[in-house]
Amino acid sequence: MTKELSRRRYVAGTGAALTVGALAGCADDEDPEDPDDGGNGGDDGNGGDNGDDTGSDDNGGNGGDDVPGAIDDFLADAQLYDGTIEDHTGEDEVVVEVGGGNGLAFDPPAIRIDSGTTVRWEWTGEGGAHNVVSTEESSSDFDSGDTVDDDGEVFEYSFDDDGIQLYQCVPHIGSGMLGGIDVID
Repeated sequence: MTKELSRRRYVAGTGAALTVGALAGCADDEDPEDPDDGGNGGDDGNGGDNGDDTGSDDNGGNGGDDVPGAIDDFLADAQLYDGTIEDHTGEDEVVVEVGGGNGLAFDPPAIRIDSGTTVRWEWTGEGGAHNVVSTEESSSDFDSGDTVDDDGEVFEYSFDDDGIQLYQCVPHIGSGMLGGIDVID
């Protein structure tokens, strides 16, 4: 793993450190019996989570976005990735654009689907020649073959088993052309 921090991780870490520092100084000044000052004895609106301070379920997600940690880490520098995952559970087929955004992105970059769903990658014809290739960390092995730059080209793959799927456009890895799929059972 590289020691280089992504811009998003740096900002998130810095924000968290500043928040903890700011809150540490005012914790003892509150009256726990006064519900109007937000003290620990009143309803401060922080209840109701699962106690792991991530705001998500147990899959290592990113805040309330529920993005599995492996996908969030892989897509940290991906084009169009904003830290969220599009939920397409309940759908038989999901379309991902190849060459979306500025021509060097999968759009959407992160999706959640049910096992048995087919993902259909459709080329936009933008950004040059692309392919779709799973990474070694992926729980499935898929490859669209040679790079293609034709608008309307299609590659389909049905994900029959649950797990994390990470994929890339090999010629544009350095440009952040990366994608992730959370397949649930």
